[in-house]
Parts: sequence; C-alpha cells; structure tokens
Amino acid sequence: MTAAPAYSVVIPTIGRPCLADCLRALAAADGHPPEEIVVVDDRPDADGPLPLAAAGPLGGRLRTLRTGGRGPAAARNAGWRTVLAPWTVFLDDDVQVLPDWSRRLADDLAAAGPSTGGVQGRLRVPLPEDRRPTDWERGTAGLEQAAWATADMAYRTAALMDVQGFDERFGRAFREDADLALRVEEAGWSLSRGQRTTRHPVRPADRWVSVRAQRGNADDALMTRLHGPGWWTRARAPRGRLPRHAFVTSMALTAPVLALAGRRRAAALAAALWALGTGEFALARIRPGPRTPDEITTMAVTSVVIPPLAIRHWLDGVVRHRRAPALRSAP
Repeated sequence: MTAAPAYSVVIPTIGRPCLADCLRALAAADGHPPEEIVVVDDRPDADGPLPLAAAGPLGGRLRTLRTGGRGPAAARNAGWRTVLAPWTVFLDDDVQVLPDWSRRLADDLAAAGPSTGGVQGRLRVPLPEDRRPTDWERGTAGLEQAAWATADMAYRTAALMDVQGFDERFGRAFREDADLALRVEEAGWSLSRGQRTTRHPVRPADRWVSVRAQRGNADDALMTRLHGPGWWTRARAPRGRLPRHAFVTSMALTAPVLALAGRRRAAALAAALWALGTGEFALARIRPGPRTPDEITTMAVTSVVIPPLAIRHWLDGVVRHRRAPALRSAP
C-alpha cells in the first residue's frame, strides 16, 4: 500500500471561541497527524491570546502567524507559503474534524494521482431534529453540496505555487475558494472529492445576517470579470436570485418616477409587481422554515431590504473590478 504523503494544516482565524473546538477535534483525530498546524491570526488587533492549548498533544507542532485583518484569502496565503509539506490542508476555525479524519485523509492523499491538485473533504452540517431549520441554517447546510469549500480542502502545495495561491481581492470568506479551484483546474490539475468527513456546526447569527451576506454579490461580479459568465456552471455554484432582485428593484425605483410623471396606472402596476416579487421572495424563505413569529418577521423585513442591497453590492463590484484582467481561458 502506498504510504500517505505528509501534510500541514492551515487554519485562518479571527479569534472566535470555536477555534478551541477545532483544535481539540484535530488533536483527537488519530492515524496520520499533520507535520505542523499553522494558525493564522487575522484579527485586526490581536487583543488577547488564542486558545492554542486546545491542540493538546499536537501543541508542539503548532505555530502562529499574524496578518492583521487582511481577510481569509490573505491569511491562507500567509500560512501555506510557509509550509514545507507536499500537501496543505485548509480548515476553517469553525469546523470539527471527526475522530477518523486523519486516517481517511491519509487514504485520500495516497489515492491522489500525480495530476491531482486538490482533494475536498465532505462537510456535514448538523441541523435541529425537533423543528425545521431556519433560513440561516438552511444556507449553512448548503455547504454540504458546495464544491471545493476551503472549510476542509487539501491542496497539493505545488499546485498552490503554480497558481500563486488565493486571490486576495476576495476580502471575505466567499468565492475565494471557487476562484482558486477554477485557476487550479485551468493550470492543468484535477480536483476530486475524498472520503473524510468534517462537521460544520451552524454558528450563531442575528436576524440581519442575510442582509450582510449580500456583500458577496460584489465578489460574484469579480468572478464574472475574471472567469466569464459561465463560471457558475464550472464552479458548480447555485446561480442565485440576482436577476429577480434586479427586476424587483427596478420596479421599486420605477413606481415613484411614474407617479411623479402623472402616469398613475403605470405606477400602480410597477408598485404591484414590486409587491408581488417581494412577497414571492419572502414566502420562498418562510415556507421551508420553522414559521415561528420571529422567523416570519425576520424573513418579511429582510426580503424587502435584500433585493436593492444585492444590486447595490453587485454594481459596486462591477465598478470596482472593471479593470481586473480576465483570465485568458475565461469563456
């Protein structure tokens, strides 16, 4: 049997308490430990110690770097560029590997052919058993089907060198993993899905989390600029509602303009289409959920706010990245 290659683990963090659970789970995984664990402290102000003692017996293999709040792409770059092992495994600080993770990782890496640039882990998102999941919980559960998510993604270090790592223009934990995967494939490497499993709990969030998430539309605009309009299919990413949001937002803007121009019937029609579009969006989010008063209120309010914010952030991305050079192979 082929011996499993050596690997290092890179974990970017902003100092969340869940880092302790991540390190504790990694220490409990037996069979094929990492050569080292690189924890990249990306807090703008590194105020207070990180819970590194949770690494337990792996503490002697752990070291830290500081990147000062430059974002997860920059933090991962800082980490992997110091790695000497042939494989670099990226974990998020809010995941927990299972006890057999390192043994299954060994199998994943041993099975990788010479042209395999990356092997993805399988994510499992635990959801409540006594009720339907909320909109936020369902969104997190979508990670189970996501392609190349760096919550648990092993890359051959040579492949990372080949494409110069993550694009640091992706300042949030969004799309930077899809961009990297596309560039790795375009460089001639293949990507595969392994057998190891990692638990990804749903982190606590307030009712405005879905509103803040709309900033990711700017990253979608950058993806389109870099990889062309077909990137959604190639990255196996859901298309989302941006076209519908554009229509609903246009109706919201058109209605008062028509009313001021004295075109009352046209204004009423535009207002009705806005209301129908907003109502459909809210119902689509309410129906599969727990339908508690708090969830219904949150969905109703945020469904009004999300479409115009999504378009605003997308336009911001289009303008900000208008001079970004497209990749040659982008269709």
